[in-house]
Amino acid sequence: MTYCLGIKVKEGLLAIADTRITSGTDTTVKKKITIAQKDHFSLFIMTSGLRSVRDKAITYFTEQLETREFNKLYKAVNAFGEQVKLAAEEDKAALEHAGFKFDLNTIIGGQLSDDDEHKLFLLYPEGNWVELGEGSPYVVIGNAAHGKAILNRTLTENSSLKLALKTGFLSFDSTRVSANNVDFPIDVVLYKKDSFEVVEQRYEKKDLEFISAQWAEELKNALNHVSDAWMDPAFEKLNEIKIKTG
Repeated sequence: MTYCLGIKVKEGLLAIADTRITSGTDTTVKKKITIAQKDHFSLFIMTSGLRSVRDKAITYFTEQLETREFNKLYKAVNAFGEQVKLAAEEDKAALEHAGFKFDLNTIIGGQLSDDDEHKLFLLYPEGNWVELGEGSPYVVIGNAAHGKAILNRTLTENSSLKLALKTGFLSFDSTRVSANNVDFPIDVVLYKKDSFEVVEQRYEKKDLEFISAQWAEELKNALNHVSDAWMDPAFEKLNEIKIKTG
């Protein structure tokens, strides 16, 4: 399992991916973000699913970038989808025969020369995609069950990239403490609208564990400040039962 998060706000794009790869009892660290960067061409790719499928699709797509020109991101997304379909044609039957499900979900974000703004896409294993826009500022692939609450409560398209990164990390951290197959290090990618420059940063556990500790303490303090008055009727009934049976 993995945790990959893409966020689109008016200011730009954010991507966060953990690096843990679990195979049976073995755990390794592998980068899950691929960046393609050249003149007026900036994109990143994150995947969740079978590593072998991911590596083949990325390799094929990288070769496409060497021989084809793309002026809009959706065209590059289509090209990556073609490579996923090709990998399925080559490997799906053998994988399923061996008991593996052909599986690769992909987040692609960036901005190419003729895009009027930065874009964020979710591509499915079948090669079809949806574009993230107003009302859906983020997408998570992999272990998505634990970290969505803070994203839903906090993020809007008007959020700053700093708030997006802070919220995104806390979403990852919520997943990390609830799942043993998601962990540090994490890779972070930032893209500012119309800059055509991607910034990448890796964070180790030691870099951010103080934020995790601070957030846990803030949650406890916030819970203590939530009003108790709404619970009084229920506990009054409970106390009455104790008196009757005491």
